Amino acid sequence: MMMETGAHRLGCCVFPAGVGQTDSQVQALASLQPTAYAGTPSFLKLLLERGDELGTPCASLAKALVSGEALPPSLRAWFQARGVRVQQMYGTADVGLIAYETEGGDGWVVDEGVLVEIVEPGGSRPMPEGETGEVVVTVLGNGDYPLIRFSTGDLSAIVAESSQRPSPCGRTNIRLKGWLGRADQATKVKGMFVHPGQVADVLRRHPEIRAARLVVTGDPGADVMTLRCEATREDGDLQRAVAESLREVMRLRGEVAFVATGSLPQDGKLIEDARRYD
Repeated sequence: MMMETGAHRLGCCVFPAGVGQTDSQVQALASLQPTAYAGTPSFLKLLLERGDELGTPCASLAKALVSGEALPPSLRAWFQARGVRVQQMYGTADVGLIAYETEGGDGWVVDEGVLVEIVEPGGSRPMPEGETGEVVVTVLGNGDYPLIRFSTGDLSAIVAESSQRPSPCGRTNIRLKGWLGRADQATKVKGMFVHPGQVADVLRRHPEIRAARLVVTGDPGADVMTLRCEATREDGDLQRAVAESLREVMRLRGEVAFVATGSLPQDGKLIEDARRYD
């Protein structure tokens, strides 16, 4: 919504779309020839790859503003090799825009309308400049209600001396080092949050499962979600039933794999993000 409204204010023609119906969107890209994309990086990669497969390359796209999930350096380099210049913005549904990437890099510039602190994960003690902690945001004048030290659950750090050293683009506000992980077990899969409570909900539906751990793997832009289960029985019927529960609860497709009893780590975690972000 922020991107579409801003683009209209600049006089741009906007073609609203969304995740899904990939072939139709590739055809629309080939016909309408847009020059810019706004959305998740994983879906942009999917569109470009599908365009190659269909013989209709999305060659008009030259720049993109992405958000909603991590953009590892390897995926950024992949886009650059395709001639697409990608920059990131960071925000939440509750706060709106928090920070954004600009020309010249050197961190994400914090938006002037919010107050950002980096605190001890799960606590309230401010972290020293440059050290990693949880992002908390204060918004006083968003027109609806104030948010005081709203916890995003994301990890980041303030770029050292960014309050004294302006960004190469000229902005003078403090800058964040980028997204450095989550302070809790929640993680994003294909742009959607998956929470430990959802995993617990799936387990309650299937008492045959004694223990489980949701493991997220895959290359950038190609997430794979696998529920590894220790169960009293291991058969195709249970495997299909659990996979269906994953789709119903999380609105995402996932694989189900049975593992030996006692093989899962005993660390209290229900979700493990095993993706690489380098």
